[in-house]
Amino acid sequence: MADEPERIPPLPFWCTKYFAFDVLPRRDYLDPIEIRRVIRRPERREVQQDGRIRVWGYAPSIGGYLRVVLLSDGETVHNAFLDEDYE
Repeated sequence: MADEPERIPPLPFWCTKYFAFDVLPRRDYLDPIEIRRVIRRPERREVQQDGRIRVWGYAPSIGGYLRVVLLSDGETVHNAFLDEDYE
């Protein structure tokens, strides 16, 4: 989509500048390897109204479920966090 944020080359995956410079520094519990695993094999997947994609997967290192928000291309990470409300 034309209005998507600019993305930057892989950590172990493509991500937005927002994710790299705002999200990762604030959430030290995020493990890029686990994020990549959740993207590749999500337990659940939903498409938001704006075209972004939410995926969830269990992250053993934090003992809970990660929600990863991808841009509409399905590969660029825009956000990730521990989803304490996942059911």
